[in-house]
Amino acid sequence: MTKKECRIIPEETSSATVKRKHIYFEEFHCNRQTKRQKLVSSETKTKTKTLTLNPEPVRNPPGWNRFHAIRPCSSSSSRVHKRWQKRNNFRSSEASRNWVFSSYDCSDCKDKVVIVSYNILGVENAAKHPDLYLNVPRKFLKWDRRKDLICKEVNHYNADILCFQEVDRFKDLDNLLHENGFKGVYKVRTGDACDGCALFWNEKKFTLLHEDNIEFQDFDLRNNVAQFCVLKMNRHQSESSSHAKPSKKRQMRSRRLLVGNIHVLFNPNRGDIKLGQVRLFLEKAYKLSQEWGNIPVILVGDFNSIPQSAMYQFLASSELNIQLHDRRQISGQLEHSSQRRKIRAQNKDIDRHHVWTPFSRQLTSSWSDEELVLATGNKGFTHLQHKLNLSSAYLGAPGSHRTRDSHGEPLATSYHSKFMGTVDYIWHTGELIPVKVLDTLPVDVLRRNASLPSERWGSDHLALVCELAFADDCKEP
Repeated sequence: MTKKECRIIPEETSSATVKRKHIYFEEFHCNRQTKRQKLVSSETKTKTKTLTLNPEPVRNPPGWNRFHAIRPCSSSSSRVHKRWQKRNNFRSSEASRNWVFSSYDCSDCKDKVVIVSYNILGVENAAKHPDLYLNVPRKFLKWDRRKDLICKEVNHYNADILCFQEVDRFKDLDNLLHENGFKGVYKVRTGDACDGCALFWNEKKFTLLHEDNIEFQDFDLRNNVAQFCVLKMNRHQSESSSHAKPSKKRQMRSRRLLVGNIHVLFNPNRGDIKLGQVRLFLEKAYKLSQEWGNIPVILVGDFNSIPQSAMYQFLASSELNIQLHDRRQISGQLEHSSQRRKIRAQNKDIDRHHVWTPFSRQLTSSWSDEELVLATGNKGFTHLQHKLNLSSAYLGAPGSHRTRDSHGEPLATSYHSKFMGTVDYIWHTGELIPVKVLDTLPVDVLRRNASLPSERWGSDHLALVCELAFADDCKEP
């Protein structure tokens, strides 16, 4: 098109306004095109020098993003982008578990112990209860994947003692943890079950002095088991943490600990058996502590009881009048499937301070003589007592309202399609105090997954992690 062809056509009528504007812009474009052609032609004729002409940079307004031009603008693309962003935000927040510290001044404490309690979800148990993991991708349930996640996770905590429940692949764990300096013992459940409890310790820091266990079937209390280890802290390990020369008092001391690990019966209707198992667990722990010189005690595990339960009251206060409680309410778990469905339906609106509440309707069933014997160990007894002064480690290091209930316990340590709540604990006697605990995940973060395990976590429980120090080393707040 020539310059003449691009001339403005005189306006003949008012209706030709749009056409005139179109021709005007056509002429403007033509003029620029003609200049560009002349420039290229003159450049071609000049062969003495070859120059590469760079286009003039475009001056963009402040804040302009050069990637905006290629960003999809459709509503569907926008939704995809938002989903991608939400998923990445979740992955970031899901991986975040923060340490929270107690108010004690433990800066000068030389002897500290990091202990982990972790129900790792038995392979056989997961296979037998697929209804609990309907929304979990099958790859997230594969043991080969989960064992690597679990071991990688616990190694990240720099733990000294590891207590696992629902272990049915002990050799796999033993081999993986042995590479990181851990040695362990295993106690499998009796009967037809193939899982049990496993306890590992860092060989550089501890030496095993004594191992013991309980088979609850010996007391007609089902096939669950508990295990105990008396561990001595290696003196060179403790002293190497300080450049100062240890005092005579410190040289005379040999730090010893009793660690107990248990997985209590799940069945919510059998509070008599649950109480019997915990009662024996506490009695055995006290006896071993006395035999080894009244040493400090750490008791951990899956107690299958919530913080608002009579079982929790028994552990924390050292006594319980069982006549005040129905045996189906001892653990605080909901036993009726209709109530479970109701709770699941209301799960989105549940109070952040009461993620899992006990079944409140009064039940009329009484305790039979047989049930009293199972619970208390004696015919006609209705009161339970234990001699250990226990504290829950997580109560000693207050956390956020997003992760803790109104009393300070985690809102959730376990999550699958039929349950979200706290059943795992780390208990310790008064000779030990918590330095810090690893806070659990906020409930709203957990809910973004249908249930656990997930891409990030290898079990349907969260590991509880606590660093404890000896009280005689620390300054009170």
